[in-house]
Amino acid sequence: MKYTKNDLVSLRQRGAKQHTTDARLHGKLCVITGATSGVGLAAARRLAQGGAKLVLVARNRDKAETVQQELVSAYGAEVHIVIADFMRLDEVRRAGEEIRAAYPVIDILINSAGLYSMRRKMTPDGNEMTFQVNHLASFMLTMLLINNISKSPQGRIIQVNSEGHRFGGLHVRDLDWSIRFYIGLRAYGASKLAQLLTMRTIAELLEGTGATINCMHPGTVGSNIGNNNGPIYRGMMAIAKRLFMKSPVISGDALYYLAAAPELSKTTGRYFFLTVDVPPMATALDDALRGEIWQKSLELTGLTQAL
Repeated sequence: MKYTKNDLVSLRQRGAKQHTTDARLHGKLCVITGATSGVGLAAARRLAQGGAKLVLVARNRDKAETVQQELVSAYGAEVHIVIADFMRLDEVRRAGEEIRAAYPVIDILINSAGLYSMRRKMTPDGNEMTFQVNHLASFMLTMLLINNISKSPQGRIIQVNSEGHRFGGLHVRDLDWSIRFYIGLRAYGASKLAQLLTMRTIAELLEGTGATINCMHPGTVGSNIGNNNGPIYRGMMAIAKRLFMKSPVISGDALYYLAAAPELSKTTGRYFFLTVDVPPMATALDDALRGEIWQKSLELTGLTQAL
């Protein structure tokens, strides 16, 4: 794959000093997906510590209730649970409508749920699984909640993205990989690149509202992403976690900074490596591709463009 100046700049900035904030989120409402493990759980803990009220969107109720009990016990946090399986867009819609009705003003939305699959699998909606869970579901939830977020004085949307967007793989006419040979890393990259592209359009929709949207790479941390794959993959990842990967705590701290730092109140449409603003892959800035993937995302989720 051909790398550009943007990719090289990003590589150089990986070792940059990370930012922190002492700002509190007391009383602010944060909706977070994927909060039962890994990066999402680390973020939920840090947000609860910072005083935020949390709405956890989770697939597994037992795991969500365990996290809820932990956050209430450790931080005295107010924590609510909404159940939705991102493999089913009707459940994402139901969850979004439930949250939208229950919480008229949402201060923070963190889309952290995601997966990596070595094999091509299809969802009941007829979409390639990685693309739906990583992109379409978070896109749909964001659009369903966008009015509520825009009512917050400093509403913030944070998409947990990945340097994997540089793997490419995004072809608008073959989003389900029915034509090309499926490669897990490139399918993952396609989902993250689509998320970056649509982020820029959402940033434009939010202009004049006081709300912002940004993407971030959570660092090389040991999470449970990919645990849906077979025992060989899981075994290799377990070794990699012990030898090479850092604690998801660093990701939780970075997400807290992006959610709370006063100096980011007007920063929008940007890509962060943890807390450092870096250039994304050049393709993420392609306006023609952005328009195409925006229309396909609306079509596949059954949404209309409205703020």
